[in-house]
Amino acid sequence: MNQSETYLSLLRNHIDIKKVPFSDRGSRFLVQQSADSHSLFVKLAERLTDINPDIEAYLKRPPFISNLFLIDENGDELPFTVTTYPHVIYLTTHIGQFALTFQDDKTLAIGLPAHCRAGIRFHLQPQFWEKNGQGGVFKSIRNLAYASNGESVINDIAPIEGGYTVTQIVAAEADCAITITIRSSADLEHITQPFSHSCAAAEVRWRSWFAAMPPVDEPYRQTYAYAWWIMANNLIGPQGNIAYEAMMPSKISYVGLWLWDSAIHALAFRHVDPELARNQIRAMLTHQLADGMLPDAIYDEGVVSTMGHPIYAEVTKPPILAWTAMKLHETDPDLAFLEEIYIPLVRWNSWWFALNDDDVDGLVQYNHPYSSGLDDNPLWDYGMPVESPDLNTYLCVQMGSLAMIAELLGLDSEAAMWRRRAAAIVKRMISDMWDEEAGIFRALKDEEPLPVVTPFNLYPLWTGQLPDEIRNRLLEQLTDPEQFWGEFLLPSVAYNDPKFDPKTMWRGPVWVNINYFFVEALEQVGETALAQHLRTRTLDIIMQQRSIYEYYHAETGVPPATAADIFGWTAAVFIDLALQASRVEIGENT
Repeated sequence: MNQSETYLSLLRNHIDIKKVPFSDRGSRFLVQQSADSHSLFVKLAERLTDINPDIEAYLKRPPFISNLFLIDENGDELPFTVTTYPHVIYLTTHIGQFALTFQDDKTLAIGLPAHCRAGIRFHLQPQFWEKNGQGGVFKSIRNLAYASNGESVINDIAPIEGGYTVTQIVAAEADCAITITIRSSADLEHITQPFSHSCAAAEVRWRSWFAAMPPVDEPYRQTYAYAWWIMANNLIGPQGNIAYEAMMPSKISYVGLWLWDSAIHALAFRHVDPELARNQIRAMLTHQLADGMLPDAIYDEGVVSTMGHPIYAEVTKPPILAWTAMKLHETDPDLAFLEEIYIPLVRWNSWWFALNDDDVDGLVQYNHPYSSGLDDNPLWDYGMPVESPDLNTYLCVQMGSLAMIAELLGLDSEAAMWRRRAAAIVKRMISDMWDEEAGIFRALKDEEPLPVVTPFNLYPLWTGQLPDEIRNRLLEQLTDPEQFWGEFLLPSVAYNDPKFDPKTMWRGPVWVNINYFFVEALEQVGETALAQHLRTRTLDIIMQQRSIYEYYHAETGVPPATAADIFGWTAAVFIDLALQASRVEIGENT
């Protein structure tokens, strides 16, 4: 059995469509099984803010297609059992086997049992409507067409409150399908392919995807395969402001592209498709603002560069694109790409220092809590702006990466300048932020240290430029089981801090992207055994769950109910750390 067959087999029934959507690379369709188990529904991974301007309305929007039942020749609903693979879902009923796959990224194909009369019934809600003080509004959501390559026995569209009920029963011969296509345009013409053709094409797509994956050691393979499924499943095609094929953090919970998520997604994509990895960076740079700022997020109809909650301010995300670009270059060298992105990244770096250093002391501040990516971390409980060690560490790492890019482009004097600036920001953090008594770097509000202990207070370790005594003090804090080095590590607030809350987003849970940065920091300062321990425990916490989540309870390892499922950067981090771990173990065994 070759690798692609192995991974398809490993994922048999691993994808639980009651909890996560069946989708496909590039598609905006999310197919799930209803709680009653006897029907399916289809949501759209689109914000549709031209219909409802609330940018989070998509989280509450009802399915575009609901109550999709399999039916027999009498129109009776058919209970089914489900078997899932990345490329197809089999739905087994007492009259035979139905199946579902993607004919293309905008068309679902439903295979029917051969030599019987059967079909589907579904409720369609193609309009948004609401009452207001003066009257009401109706807005079109999307256009839909359905068709079959079999002979229709019943084809009925019945208006009901909230939309239409569609019933189609077909005299199905071998290889019969009903297709449903959903588009924004009025051109809905499509040909229903024999189901076996659509299924075979989908299988080829997924086999090719899995065949490109570098191998990992046996203990990681099940979750590794699932992580790669997430990486493809969350990809969307270009549309509106999305200029490149790019990855959503989660098609269920985070519709759009986020800045630092895109950088971390690229870490995994570089192992299978370096151009796809580069496009994650390009997709964000496309919307750089005139002053050099990069927006927090982009989606089809909009760009998020300011927010009004909890305060009104510009909002971006931590500056890690240059660091990511160098990792891509190490895997697949491309000087033309570095030349393409160098000036935009220089402009972004300049924006941070020009517009986010009110006291002009060389330390940069967050003006909005969401710009940190750590949305509700207690470091921001005391108001904004905050000069934080994590941001200034990111900028140090970014300037070190810009130095390497400049060197590769033959800009030696600029490279030397970037290194001087990176060293200067480290010296300034030591001067202004270092708390000798506590052994950590303090975040500052109005020049006063904030009394919260988080891993972000240890971030300057990642600079690799600290004096030995400070580095060793940070290592003591990091490896203290009362603070960070517990069974499930690293908590996003120290275990013994009064603000620690292991269930609430950034107020205590484990976020594996932060662990990833510390693995690199530990390797960088020569603490390879600590790095290996953190890498192993990070992989373990992800593997303990069937799915892959946004964050994890720091005392139990179980994802809180609010943690998003099929989460992109957790999958990306798992992939990269599993590859690292496999290489380490191979090296130890030779």
